[in-house]
Amino acid sequence: MNQEEYKEWHNTGIGIDSHMAKNKKLLAIVAYLIFFLPLLTESRDDQYVKFHVKQGFVLFLAFAVQTIFGIIPVIGTIAAPVLLVINLILLIIGIVNAARGKEKPLPLIGELADRFKF
Repeated sequence: MNQEEYKEWHNTGIGIDSHMAKNKKLLAIVAYLIFFLPLLTESRDDQYVKFHVKQGFVLFLAFAVQTIFGIIPVIGTIAAPVLLVINLILLIIGIVNAARGKEKPLPLIGELADRFKF
């Protein structure tokens, strides 16, 4: 898919080929669960899929931070459950955005994704 076709697909939400659009949406959803998996497919160079891979990677890092906080005595008992709830909400938001075909950054952490180059 070239740049013009991508813009048309992204703006209409329908896409050039509905199978291709469904495949990209599925890979975008998978990016939030296993962020690196879409990079192993033929869609690794697709801008839409890459956007969600980066968002998924940042969310993965947020879960890692939450796990590290969980190890810390006293503070971890309070902070880890709060961070877990926040991370789960962000995960749901990311999956819903991917399923709807949107490239919307996650609240709080989504802007960090632009710093990563895949």
